[in-house]
Amino acid sequence: MAKSIPSPLIAIVANIVSDAETHASMNSLFMYAEASGDAPEGSKPVKAQEWLRATNKQHPEPLAVLGRIICSYMEDPVMSADFKPPAWTTESESIQKRRENVRKMESALANNGLQYRIGGFITGGGSAPSKTLGQLIKGRDMPAIHREFDRAMESVEAKPREAVSAASNILESIFKTYIEDNKLSMPDKQDLQPVFKVVRADLGLEPGSIEDQDLQRIITGLFSIVDGIGALRTHAGSAHSEGRKGYKLEPRHARLAVNAAHTVATFVVETWDKKVGFKPAPENHTPSSKWSAAWLKDLDDDTPF
Repeated sequence: MAKSIPSPLIAIVANIVSDAETHASMNSLFMYAEASGDAPEGSKPVKAQEWLRATNKQHPEPLAVLGRIICSYMEDPVMSADFKPPAWTTESESIQKRRENVRKMESALANNGLQYRIGGFITGGGSAPSKTLGQLIKGRDMPAIHREFDRAMESVEAKPREAVSAASNILESIFKTYIEDNKLSMPDKQDLQPVFKVVRADLGLEPGSIEDQDLQRIITGLFSIVDGIGALRTHAGSAHSEGRKGYKLEPRHARLAVNAAHTVATFVVETWDKKVGFKPAPENHTPSSKWSAAWLKDLDDDTPF
């Protein structure tokens, strides 16, 4: 598998981010993805191309950076081939152009023996997933979500840093989808810990909302797991260079992170299902943490979350 970002992809990604981002949001996106060096001067297309070329030269894992940059575009339901806009609206030329560029990017990845996997993970070979993670979660397709973690596990031995990044990205995608679907306020900082804080509050998972002390201890442990996975991705994941003091990340560490993330994801989605099943939200109703607490009180005593 090519380690560098292929030139056709650089050109296509530059077009996509130029259409979708301002200079400020592009800077934020590329810095979040740990693109190498400072923001280049020039127009948005020139800036994006030069920044990606610098990443190819300086970053140990350029494809990991690319995955983080294109994640939000590849997993945006509006970019899906089968997306149909509501009857009362029309698509802008900008959206149509972005969707065309996403198709070109998928083709360029395939032509270079690469594929995009859910969670900002670029790998070689195989066939790309047919649905985005957002669609899987909305359909509560639990086996498919499990398969995404299986894919992360595939890289544990050979590339533990990429496995950690994938696990963190999958969780982040699940939490953001929950926030969007339930019309909650997205936090200003959209890293793993802040988005999980919004989700756990709305699901009624704060320790003070849970009467059973044993469950309190377990749920509190989940908080530590999410914090640890997010921190490990930041300090040792493939989306970040190692700096002077590199993490000695071993396959067993990555396997622990992926398995722990799988547990958190499964519990969150099952709790989400339970919430909807016990107390369906009225149409146009915006869930809140207060509403979640009321839902929890309605559960049978012998029905844990």
